[in-house]
Amino acid sequence: MHGGFGRWSTSPHSEYLPWVLLGVLISAVLLLGMVWLGGSIGALAAGAGWNPPPFRLSTLIAMLRSPSQVWPGVSSAMVWVGIVIVTAATSAALVPLGLNTYRWMMQTPGLATTRDLRPFSYKASVRRARQLRPSLGAVRSPAPDQTGMLLGDHQGVEQRGSWEDVILALMAPRSGKTTALAVPLALRAPGAVLITSRKADVYCATAAPRRAVGRLWLFDPQHIAFGEQDWWWDMLALARTVEGARRLAGHFISAAFSASERSNFWSLAAGNVLCALFHAAARADDGRTVQDVLAWLGNPADRTPLDLLHDVGADGLADHLQRTIRGAPETRDGIYETAGQVVACLLDPAITAWVTPDPDKPRFDPDAFVTSKDTLYLFSKKGPGSAAPLSAAFADACFQAGITAAEAAGGRLDPPLLPILDEAANICPIEDLPDLYSFLGSLGLPVVTILQSYRQGVRVWGSPGMDALWSAATIKILGAGLDDADFAEKISRLIGHHRVVEPSVSYSRQGRSLSLSTRLERIYQAADVRALPKGTALLLATGIRAAVITLRPWMMEPYADKLAAAIKREEHLLTQRARRMHGTTTTTGALRSAKDQ
Repeated sequence: MHGGFGRWSTSPHSEYLPWVLLGVLISAVLLLGMVWLGGSIGALAAGAGWNPPPFRLSTLIAMLRSPSQVWPGVSSAMVWVGIVIVTAATSAALVPLGLNTYRWMMQTPGLATTRDLRPFSYKASVRRARQLRPSLGAVRSPAPDQTGMLLGDHQGVEQRGSWEDVILALMAPRSGKTTALAVPLALRAPGAVLITSRKADVYCATAAPRRAVGRLWLFDPQHIAFGEQDWWWDMLALARTVEGARRLAGHFISAAFSASERSNFWSLAAGNVLCALFHAAARADDGRTVQDVLAWLGNPADRTPLDLLHDVGADGLADHLQRTIRGAPETRDGIYETAGQVVACLLDPAITAWVTPDPDKPRFDPDAFVTSKDTLYLFSKKGPGSAAPLSAAFADACFQAGITAAEAAGGRLDPPLLPILDEAANICPIEDLPDLYSFLGSLGLPVVTILQSYRQGVRVWGSPGMDALWSAATIKILGAGLDDADFAEKISRLIGHHRVVEPSVSYSRQGRSLSLSTRLERIYQAADVRALPKGTALLLATGIRAAVITLRPWMMEPYADKLAAAIKREEHLLTQRARRMHGTTTTTGALRSAKDQ
């Protein structure tokens, strides 16, 4: 990286020394000027007339000994009052100038300046918010958190994305993706929040503040936060249309197969079978559940799903299912076995209980949720048999409900629904997320997807899909710890080059001559991208040069002490829930392991 000065220097000691000496000289002149002018004004106010002393260093030395030596007959108090007033006025004028000078000195050539980032300032966010949120139209000075998503600071100035931005964050573990991104965004959201996670820390940090504004819906079938099931969700409601049934089947396929595997015969055929069975169960009038789907997968000869599909007019789907059933036994059994493995998580009664109707518990309604101020936590482990397909289906159900509500409201949700998809590649692999990114922001669903690396996204969505997700994201946040050499090189090229002026001195009989030449140099080398300090991130936004921002972890906010106390209370409650679930012999180490899953 290159600082704002010293571009012509080769010695690290000579790089800043001239500027330090110049700063000392200017400071001495300013100090003398403030004493000279302030003392003269104080003497004038005391009635001694305008009689300034000589403007030289000896005046300052004499003043420090005794003001009466410089202004005879004038009260020392009046002289000091004048000096204090002039010093205060000078400081008020020079501090902003000094801050701007410091920012200019520290600015890396070629990166975005404060002027470039004005679209992310508070004033700009207010203008955008009034356009995107009609409810703020009559509010004279809306709260900053109502106007946009806080991204971080750039040279002391808050940077906020709008409610139509969609964000892609690539941040390695321990780089602040939870403390500086997921938690602050959830705490500041004006409307409903959807959070996916593999760990309980995000729940403990946000539960108390979010509980104060709405209900908490904790989907925790694998006991990550040890939440008790006190509600259920009708997963099959997604499958009441053929399109919805195909989307539901796709979530299970995406969780089980990588992008390169989803195009093979077995995964495609298994997806078609699941689509037919989900749709048959969803359209049945006699209250079919996921248990019926599992039973049909275990007995391909059962004609019940065929009859149900014909009853609702889905003859094409029924005929396709029947061709599969009547195919070669080896092929049919392979397809059904693949489909059964894909929905293996539904074999766990602790998981299926969350998606099975229970008349004694309330049903989660996605349509009501998206227009509320509630918070939905979707927890899952990763790997085979995890609840990841249900997390993806759950999030997708809220997306579809949000789209419907936005269309009914004239085009946008107000306040917006904020989905924060942490660990999206592991526990929320929505297959068409890159396509959704292209329009969800404009509907008031500013999705925030957090991945550990670019390659992690390629595994789920493939290279074309991840490229589409990257291109559709209007804001990219790249945190510390990105060790992928190819990706770091790509970002280095994307940030671009800047011109460096190089002097050349030559000597001849005629004397010394100086010539200047320019060359292009990378603004950030790949090594600089990899070596981003913790607590900072590269901000890439549409139409603006790259910028380095300082992240804002919740521990640095004014409410940190209050939130830390709330987190301790939530962790205590989590411990109690864990002990009730596993018995009083649960050890502290076991609880810590459960929370860090």
